Amino acid sequence: MIKNTKEYLNKIVHIEMDRPLGSFHPRYGFRYEINYGFVPNTVSGDGEEIDAYVMGVNEPLEEFDGKCVAIICRSEEDDDKLVVIPEELGDISDEEIIKATYFQEKHYHITINR
Repeated sequence: MIKNTKEYLNKIVHIEMDRPLGSFHPRYGFRYEINYGFVPNTVSGDGEEIDAYVMGVNEPLEEFDGKCVAIICRSEEDDDKLVVIPEELGDISDEEIIKATYFQEKHYHITINR
């Protein structure tokens, strides 16, 4: 089991969505503007599975296999988020990541690691 999220960079990762595009956060009620899920059978710093944003797909997904191109690190908590895209997309900019994840990450001080 990979525990260090940096080990996922540039690898193909399987994501299961628990909050697909258009769904609402069960506790805070905001709408997910992109697909959001987790890497099964992993453990992140918060004791739950490693979370992941899936970018570059504009329809709700149940699961997805794609390339991890970045990691969002929150300074306030040990709960990194993978950024996963379709392999054929190539890459996305930090600015695109910040814009797409702002709906949730605006509450945190983040850095994007590559």
